[in-house]
Amino acid sequence: MTMQLKVPSIACGGCADTITKAIKNLESEADVQVDVEQKIVTVEAKASEESIKKVITNSGHTVE
Repeated sequence: MTMQLKVPSIACGGCADTITKAIKNLESEADVQVDVEQKIVTVEAKASEESIKKVITNSGHTVE
């Protein structure tokens, strides 16, 4: 399932790395792309949207 999430707390590439690692810890097969300028995280994963949002939040970011 592909989902696009607005993550307004993304400020830099480091934020993108943190979010990517958090999602990959949940599901190593996930395809994660982070657009720092648009503050959009695109995830192709089997995990539920709720669980993806939870790991992003747990990594210190906010999801709209």
